[in-house]
Amino acid sequence: MQRRHLIQWGAAALATSSLGAQAQSFPAKPIKLVIAFPAGGPTDITMRVLADNASKILGQPVVVENKPGAGGTLPAQALQGTSADGYTLAQIPLGVFRLPYTTKINWDPVKDISYVLNVTGYAFGVVVPADSPLKTWTHFVAWAKANPGKLSYGSTGTMTSPHLTMELAAQKLGMELLHVPYKGSADLMQAILGGQLMAAADSTGFAPQVEAGKLRVLNTWGAERLAKFPDAPTLKELGLDLVQNSPFGIGAPKGTPPAVVKRLHDAFKQAMEQENYRTALARYDMVPIYMSSATYQKFAADTFEREKALVEKLGLAKPQ
Repeated sequence: MQRRHLIQWGAAALATSSLGAQAQSFPAKPIKLVIAFPAGGPTDITMRVLADNASKILGQPVVVENKPGAGGTLPAQALQGTSADGYTLAQIPLGVFRLPYTTKINWDPVKDISYVLNVTGYAFGVVVPADSPLKTWTHFVAWAKANPGKLSYGSTGTMTSPHLTMELAAQKLGMELLHVPYKGSADLMQAILGGQLMAAADSTGFAPQVEAGKLRVLNTWGAERLAKFPDAPTLKELGLDLVQNSPFGIGAPKGTPPAVVKRLHDAFKQAMEQENYRTALARYDMVPIYMSSATYQKFAADTFEREKALVEKLGLAKPQ
């Protein structure tokens, strides 16, 4: 009996020692960070600054790989079946928590991801071409009600926060809109500037086009007006009890050793705190939104339940 206990103790000590050594030597090679949206958009630009900062702290390159499509959920899906060694990370947009309600998957967004930390969120709004007859949100709503299903708007993908928030607003106001999904902000901006859409719902990657006089902001979706667009009312000011900033962060494969998760957390938290990252975010009216690994894990569980209610309310849930 005593010998068996000694063997068990020895095995446990060896495992602990191995994990400690793994964390101390981590990372020993480049880390891949998979981003949910295309190159050139607000997410890509800001995450590349964060990755570069983290590279310097970790002593190994953090290489960004873009994997757009499927409403921003492909990076999280790519974690499934990937080695749980900390060398593959993924951006986790809010759309990940809607997946089981809209499509058939064999993994759980809460249980099957190791949540490292949350880093930021978006500032969203609705824009129209500068020469559009829809001068205000009031005009937008009136035209949509008079022409059911004809007012076209684009978003960065089906089941993304811009899409669902617009559909929720439409439901509350009795509008029927025509939704056109795109893979990211760059494609969406090309479409609206090219006259293919009447409106776009997006993060404020549209700011340069607004500042150039090509687009007009009808509303923004934060709790308060944006300093960059002080004349654009919030949805709350327009009578809709809606605030959307869609926080997102970084996840690793399920089973990633806690010591490795902590090493990644500490490095990316330090990377978040650097001035160049804050400056990059500010270009798109974004701010750091830090959540620790434990807080982010709880946020994932809470959001999973909340998004289920939203998807069901909009009648978009897939029949089980």
